[in-house]
Order: sequence, then structure tokens, then C-alpha cells
Amino acid sequence: MTLARYLAPHVAEALARKMAFVGGPRQVGKTTLALSLIGPRATERHPAYLNWDDPKVRPALRRGELPAAQPLVVLDEIHKYARWRNLVKGLYDTEKSVRRFVVTGSARLDHYRKGGDSLAGRFRHFRLHPFSLNELSDTAGAPHRETVAGLLKFGGFPEPLLAQSERALRLWHRERMTRVVRDDLRDLERVREVSLIEELIDLLPSRVGSLLSVASLREDLQVDFKTAERWITILENLYVCFRVPPFGAPRIRALKKQQKLYLWDWSAVPDVGPRFENLVAAQLLKYCHWQEDTEGHRMELRFLRDTDGREVDFVVLRDRAPVFAVECKAGERAISPAARYFAERTDIPVFYQVHFGERHVQSGRIVVVPFAQWCRETEMP
Repeated sequence: MTLARYLAPHVAEALARKMAFVGGPRQVGKTTLALSLIGPRATERHPAYLNWDDPKVRPALRRGELPAAQPLVVLDEIHKYARWRNLVKGLYDTEKSVRRFVVTGSARLDHYRKGGDSLAGRFRHFRLHPFSLNELSDTAGAPHRETVAGLLKFGGFPEPLLAQSERALRLWHRERMTRVVRDDLRDLERVREVSLIEELIDLLPSRVGSLLSVASLREDLQVDFKTAERWITILENLYVCFRVPPFGAPRIRALKKQQKLYLWDWSAVPDVGPRFENLVAAQLLKYCHWQEDTEGHRMELRFLRDTDGREVDFVVLRDRAPVFAVECKAGERAISPAARYFAERTDIPVFYQVHFGERHVQSGRIVVVPFAQWCRETEMP
């Protein structure tokens, strides 16, 4: 079963004027999205799909040869070619009046497109995220409660989510991390201590939702602080994890340096409470990237915590102004005292307390709302 992706219409719109670069984690569905733009039944065997890993494709692309009568061409894994930017620039500059180009890739594509070079002004970059509730509800037709449960347990990556099998999830976890470490890592960075980075990946799920102590990780791995920090940054570039910094709101004694860590694949988090918080974090990061990539806003995902330990899980900022805050509760509970405290002392317009139950109440700027209803009302992608 192929499900429509939320970025498809935005990528199609961008192609009218520029190339579209589609990045994101390994196995998130970038190739499937690109093929859907070629046609509803297009597969990897379509002549417009050119994968650099195909030995038949490489010499033709080096010569600047493209398939005839194909108005849209997908260049997949082209960034593995050392001179790919000059190649893509040449193809686009000589063919842009008759063809459209989609370039797909994972960590390395996103890393190199930030460099700023001759491709500047010729492309729009989109970050594809795992499936979320509104995407699935719009296409799968399952009740929200069942969809949320499946999403929480199996994550948002297409293969394990659609399989709905614990065995398939375990196998997928192992295979994906092996490919990320053994293939993507060696493409992106020169790292000798691969086994230690694998150990770091194993340590991260237990750190989700709490203040991240790089010093603690350094001790566990028996490396220096700068090395541990560098490895976490590498894993962020590989779409394994992401960090959320604090929001230094005025009128409160807020934390300013410590960050929280979350995974792109929240199904790897063992406990339900932190896993739900990670699911919400991933949804909010998806929202922020969607606003940046399609609307051009400057978005920030942060959390709110003061020096006395009061905390609200997330704050979303648009163009430096807070839009809303979110507190995650796996079960139906009373309004968070921290949410009440910060609602009185900050200019954040609304505080959502999201949960798995049915309770929906409002008290001033604080709204207690089921997760599924919150996704609908805030129009999460």
C-alpha cells in the first residue's frame, strides 16, 4: 500500500520554478515520494528514475545524457559522485526550459547542500519526515485511537508502520542502524571508533525526555567531552537524533544551556511516557520544518524549564515569537502546575496539555486536549 505524503503538493509546486531537493532519514520514503511525482504507477524501473548506484546510469550522467521525452527526472543518490554539484548545475542550466529535476538523498545531501556554491538559487530544499497522525488518518481510514496506538508502538517509518509486526520492527531496527553506521557514517565522516558510536546509539533511548548530560555519556563511553559532543552532532546529521534547546523567556529564571534529546524513530524508546513525549517532539519538529520549507518562516522548537525544576515540554516559536507550548501526559491528569505557573509569567499565547484520553477542557490559556484532536485543530502536517 502506497500512502500519499504531505510534501508531495509542495514539491510539485516548487518544481514549476526550481529544482527540488528532498532530504531526510534513510528509509523515510524519499524515493517513493519522488516516483509519485513521475506518475501514479512509476517504479524504480521507470526511465525517468536515475539512481547513481546503478552502474548503467553513471556513465550516461557523466556525459550529460538524459532519457528522451521525460519532462521530470529524478536523480537519486547523485551526491555520491564527487563532482555532483557541477554536474547537476550543468544539467539544470541546459535543460530547465524543458525538464524538471528532483534530487533525493539522505544525510550527505543535506550536509553538502548547506555549503553554498554554484547551486545557490537553483533549488528548494524539503525535509521529509516519518508518517504522522494526520497523514495516516487522511489516507488509511482507521479510527484515531487505533492509528495513534500503532503510530506510538511501531513509529512513523513506512516499513515497520505498515507491517504492524513486532518481529518486523525488531529486524528493521537492526538493519537500519547497521546501514546508517556502516554506510552513511563512513560516507559523511572519517570515524575510526565505529563500535563506540554504535554503543552511543544504544545509550540514547534511555536519555529521551530528560536533560542531556554529555558528561555522563562521555563517562559511559570513556572518551573525552569534545569527542562525545562531536559524535552526537554526527548522529544528528545522520537523522538518528535531534536536540531541543531551552527557551529563555523573560521574567523567569530559565535554563539557558542544557538541552533535551529525542530520536527520529521514537519506537526505539522503551518506556511509554518518554516514547509519547518523543512522538510529540517529532511531530513538532515536522511542523517546524514544514513551516520553514513551504512557507519560509523561521521556526524554533524549544522547551521551557526554570532553575527550580518547573518544566513544560515544548515551546514553538515562529519568527522568534512564541506561538504555543505543549505539555505531554500519557494519561488523563489534572492541569500541570508548571503550565499554570508559566502561563502567568510568559507571553506564550496558549498552553496545550496533550494526552491519550478523552478529556477536553480549558482553563484560561491552558487547553487539555486529546492528542488526536490536538493534531487536527493545530493542522499538524
